[in-house]
Parts: sequence; structure tokens; C-alpha cells
Amino acid sequence: MKVSKWFSAVLSLALSVGLVAGCSQSASNPPAASSGGGNGQAGQTVTLKMVESITSPQRTELLKELLAQFEAKNPGIKVDLISPPFEGADQKITQMLMAKEELDVLEVREFNAKQFSMNGFIENLKPYTDKWKNYDQLTDIAKRRATWVDNTPYYIPNGLYQRVLFYRTDWLKEAGLEVPKTWDELLAAAKKLTDPAKNRYGYSFRGGPTGWDYALITIWAYNGKEVDPASAFFLKDGRTVFAAPESLQAMNFYKQLYKEASPADSVSWGFQEMVQGFVSGSTAMLIQDPDVIDGAKEKMKEGTWATAPLPIGPSGVAQQVVGGPGWGMTAYSKHKDEAWKLIEFLSDPEQSTTYAKRTSVIPVVKTAAEDEFYKTGYFKAFIDMNAQADVFIDVSRPVDYKGWGAWQSAADKDIQSYLLDKITAEDLLKKWDEYWTKEKAERK
Repeated sequence: MKVSKWFSAVLSLALSVGLVAGCSQSASNPPAASSGGGNGQAGQTVTLKMVESITSPQRTELLKELLAQFEAKNPGIKVDLISPPFEGADQKITQMLMAKEELDVLEVREFNAKQFSMNGFIENLKPYTDKWKNYDQLTDIAKRRATWVDNTPYYIPNGLYQRVLFYRTDWLKEAGLEVPKTWDELLAAAKKLTDPAKNRYGYSFRGGPTGWDYALITIWAYNGKEVDPASAFFLKDGRTVFAAPESLQAMNFYKQLYKEASPADSVSWGFQEMVQGFVSGSTAMLIQDPDVIDGAKEKMKEGTWATAPLPIGPSGVAQQVVGGPGWGMTAYSKHKDEAWKLIEFLSDPEQSTTYAKRTSVIPVVKTAAEDEFYKTGYFKAFIDMNAQADVFIDVSRPVDYKGWGAWQSAADKDIQSYLLDKITAEDLLKKWDEYWTKEKAERK
């Protein structure tokens, strides 16, 4: 998933949702009636309103196909799909919820699930998942995403977004190099593959929008299992991760990767630029999620590239935040039984795996690991990582902290200042340590 876009709405979303937290319901706009559902009078058709967030023409068409199948199996239910433009979709959904617009099923994201639940916008699905025969078919990571808020299932993930290493098989073979398994091996290989005279560089660096996110996966890999997976800006002993001496080592490594193995202008690269560097033949390695696969298949010759698990750090592990948006239900839906029936249909293994294959996301059901589509080829690395949860660890950012949105904007500038030698690694880490120490203290 495009991380720069992924978080662009967080600050405005948190602020807008915060306006209603703690506010009483206006007498002129009472909450919609909530019922257990049912088709009402015999023969009456129920129409569900459904809104998606991560919109694209191809994805919307696929959803329409799946909804048509659902309607064919449930002749008493019709579904109206709302597909806002991707850039403003999360704000649109928030506005709909705040206005109590007619809505039954919605796409929930990790960064807004907490706010939605706190404001009473989305339904606790536990009464439904307790009776759902396929809940245990969800992978462990999918269950963690579903229950991220208060250990309660507020939505069922529809696909996972996680990173792997993309690499040029032809470049590595030509240089006599093995596929890197550690950060140190990646740096050594990237340096050997770098030849500015030929416009060849070993690594597609991200120094632009949300470049801090790549610094974080390096910091986590150096700190290993001392990192608190539930709130990975902190260590298990309560300190911020930025206070650890291992984090200084990580930041020094991070700059070395930029200075010695990446294009100079990658200091400002975002998602599009780093991917373009890889698929155009300028860079040998890229760390990104499955969004890249379709573009690489289209623009690169078969057999010249492949995927591998994330490099692990000196600690012996690698961490990342696995994105997992999914389908939830509004708390004020008048048709909750029908809404759950739709969520259940979209989340069952057959439909869920079809969705994952055609949208190039990682499947959320265990049975997909036995599917030949995932046992070989570009998706195999993702499945292999998920099978080693003690090595490739799923962690969470402190997105529910008040200062999360403001920190992101400042962190982008801090990272660029560091890469351009305007501030030291010590000063950067001290600034972040003080910020998050204060944030944690203010939550008590």
C-alpha cells in the first residue's frame, strides 16, 4: 500500500472525529434506530448501503461482481456500493458517520478503527464472529488486525499489505551475489551493484513522504524483541525505542544505505519514485508491499526480478506494520443481520481468496497458503514470512496517541535534515525520544 497516501488523512481524520467525541447527540438529529435486522415484512427487499475506502476502477468492478453473487444467493437483499475517490475516501466515510447518513457496511482502516469505535460509529462484531464457522480460518495476523482495538473484532480484514524485498535476479547473478537475508548483506550487495556512471544503484531509497517509516523498520530490526509489538515506538521496559543505543546504530546504517548505495535524489523519493526506480532499471533492490507486483509484471521482463523475505537485523528478527483494512458494520444500521450476512459472505475463504488474488493483496485466510497461486512465484515470500511469526514480527504504531498526526509531518522533515547532514543522528533520536516520552506521560 502506498504509505504516503495511507497516512495522508490521519491528522485531519483524527481532528474531525475528535469534534464529536464527548459531544451529546443533537436533538434535531437523533441516532438512527438500531434493530437486529430481519427482512421486515414478508417479501420486502432490504437495501444495504456499503462504502469502500481503498478505491480503484479494477477493485470496484471486482466488488460489484462479488456483490452480484451475494444478491443472487440472497434474493431479499440488495446492495448499493458507494466508491468515493481514493484520495478523499476516508474523509468522506468519516463525514457520513458523523452525519449518521444511511450506511450499513463500511471499510475500516487500522488508523481510524480506534476513533470510530470510541465515537460509537461501528458495531462490535463479537456476537457475530462467535457464531461464524470460518472465524478460525483467519490467519493470526488477520485476527490481530481485526481485534486491534480493545481486543474486540470491529471489522474483518479483506487483505493484508506487508513488505518484502524485491530484487533484480539478473543483476545479482551477473555480480555473483546471493539474495540478501540480512540488512548487512543488503548493504554489501547494494554497494557492489552501485555504478553511478551507468545510472545503476543498489537500492531504491525512500527519503521523501513517510521516509520515517523506513527508518523505523531499520530501528526495530536493530532492537529486536525488546520492542513492544503492541506499541512499537516503545520498548518493553517502557522507554521509547529512540532512547536505545541500538537505534543510533540503526540510523547510522540507514544513512550509509542512502549515501553509498542509492541515487542522490532519492532523498525526496516517495512511493511512485522508488517503485519507478526499480521497474525502470535504475535500482537493484526495493522494499515494498504487493502493490508493486502488477506494475513490475507489466514493465519488467519475466525472470529478471523476484521477491524474498524482508532482511533481518542484527537482532535476528525483522518487524513491520502489516496493514489490514476490512469490512465493518455501522452501529446505527437498521439491518444488522443482513449487514453481517454480507460481511460474512465477502470474508468466507472462497470469496476472500478470490478477492486477494485479483487485488494483489496477501490473503487473510489460512487455506490460501495451500493454494498453488501462493506456494510459488512472487507471493511465496509473503506466505513464507507469515509462517515464521517469531522472526517476522507484526507490530503496531501508536496511531491512537493524540500527537501521532503532528509527529508524522515533523518526522518527514527531520529525516531529510538528517540525510542532508543538517542534524546529527543523536539530535534526531533525542528529539523523537523527548516527543514520545511526553506523549506517553500525557496519556496517564
